[in-house]
Amino acid sequence: MLPADNHVHSEFSWDTGPSASMVQTCERAVRLGLPAVAFTEHLDFTVWAAEDRAARDGIVDRHPAHQQPIDTEAYAAAIAECRARFPDLRVVSGVEAGEPHLFAASIAGHLAAAPVDRVLGSLHSLTDGGRLVGVGRMLTHAGADATMRRYLGEMAQMVRDSDVFEVLAHVDFPRRYWPGGRDRYAEAPFEAEYREVFRALAETGRALEVNTTSPLASVDLVRWFRDEGGAAVSFGSDAHTPTAVGQRFDLAVDVVEAAGFRPGRDRFDFWRR
Repeated sequence: MLPADNHVHSEFSWDTGPSASMVQTCERAVRLGLPAVAFTEHLDFTVWAAEDRAARDGIVDRHPAHQQPIDTEAYAAAIAECRARFPDLRVVSGVEAGEPHLFAASIAGHLAAAPVDRVLGSLHSLTDGGRLVGVGRMLTHAGADATMRRYLGEMAQMVRDSDVFEVLAHVDFPRRYWPGGRDRYAEAPFEAEYREVFRALAETGRALEVNTTSPLASVDLVRWFRDEGGAAVSFGSDAHTPTAVGQRFDLAVDVVEAAGFRPGRDRFDFWRR
């Protein structure tokens, strides 16, 4: 049996569109036999509160700045509709909070007004001067290896400084944009930096996501997390279209199992050591 897909985007994420239908995603999840799907829409900020660390650090803008707020009322209505239409599928509400250590006050305000079941934490951008810049752009102009080390160092700090999220999303995010192609990326040179992230995550008992849109994590990478005390693994397709939900989960299950994790307490649970 395939695990729950805990990282999916619908038409309510700013980087999708009408083709990312929540209803059609649920239909496909049912056909695949997934027990649950979590609609973790992007929660990113182009303006922020004075109380946010981003403001205190003097960050003045973001590049690129295409991010838009979530239409929380329409999103909640769509979640309710899918729960009614697909009673055999657990439909989980959620957000993917970008750079949560920089936007704690803004995220808290959003969640107070629109509570959700699941919060993912992710790092898509790094600071460059007084602005946040997408990490894919920094790989080319700041140097790939240096950017990756800085990225993982910032991610470890993010884990230590933010307790709002339950699952750390795509620890391997920059691999998607690696110069010369994602297949040229090697995990081993960054083992020490990965392990720093994993120690911080394990100390708080939170889950590591195996993301199947990114180049699939190796058994070694997931085992490093286990070695550092990591106890729970989440599976996430990071789907932005219905056809991508649950993608490559059969392979991801093999990787996670080989690293020493097993299905959890029930079919909706994280996998555990």
